[in-house]
Amino acid sequence: MSADPGTLEVPSVDMQASLGGVPLVSPVLTASGCSAFGQELDPFFDLTAIGAVVTKSVQLRARSGRPTPRMAETPSGMLNSIGLQGPGIDGLLAEELPWLAARGARALVSIAGSRTEDFAELASRLRGVPGVLGLEVNISCPNVESRGEVFACNPDASAEVVAAVRAAADPAHPVYAKLTPDVTDIVSVARACADAGANGLSMINTLLGLAIDPDTMRPVLGGVTGGLSGPAIRPVALRCVWQVHQALPNVPILGMGGIRTGLDALQFVLAGAGAVSVGTAVFNDPSAPVRIAEELAAALGERGFGRLSDAVGYAHRRADPPAGRHSR
Repeated sequence: MSADPGTLEVPSVDMQASLGGVPLVSPVLTASGCSAFGQELDPFFDLTAIGAVVTKSVQLRARSGRPTPRMAETPSGMLNSIGLQGPGIDGLLAEELPWLAARGARALVSIAGSRTEDFAELASRLRGVPGVLGLEVNISCPNVESRGEVFACNPDASAEVVAAVRAAADPAHPVYAKLTPDVTDIVSVARACADAGANGLSMINTLLGLAIDPDTMRPVLGGVTGGLSGPAIRPVALRCVWQVHQALPNVPILGMGGIRTGLDALQFVLAGAGAVSVGTAVFNDPSAPVRIAEELAAALGERGFGRLSDAVGYAHRRADPPAGRHSR
């Protein structure tokens, strides 16, 4: 059947991506904390169709989280103050990861702790576990009682945790350090993590925010502050990805922060991300990860890219690209 003469045929695009050298079937993943351990999304799409399910951050012991209220809407986004509630590593190993593995889905397990030793023990316990693609080291969660636990605010503390995780983790598991934008110089933290053995960087975690109820004249969230996510933070996230890719062009980046459409994802790729995570968008569109992957492929094809990899960091190149298909 011939194409409609009124439409432009978009060429197919090679969407092959990887995470620390491990191949991915899609460059779009979920984002930690927005869909627990994946079961909530199972009714809406095939979990094997996305790059990986990034789990909610798990700690050594089960955790009840912060006081309620825990969520608040904000202009173009939301605040959350969940506080790393979760089943702990025992629950993850006994229930959540076997469920994902039985469906053929792969998990990028987010780990968190209050001490370097916690992170190392978690990494050790995940060695050889079926279905685990790699580890995302959450050194940047804003929803903890002590800001001293936000290791990503300090390059040395970040490097210490990453080095310990890399030493304890399964050699086959890529280790990605998740960074916070709440720093003066994110490049220095990124470089410290890369030098300490991180295979890549997840950027960015939520921004620390606050909302006050004008009627009660008190903070809306029970934990007072929370993490700001959604489209409101996208320009900040893009800036961080841009700066780090510009300084460390060979360090893989998993980009995230307010991605709702394929064009949003394209911006992260052009800024330097080789793959992206989708979080807040799933609250009103649970199938967003697969939709965004399709939209991203179409957007790349419309712009003449034959491969996703050709577009990574393309915005850093010359302002006037030559006509025709883009390539390195």
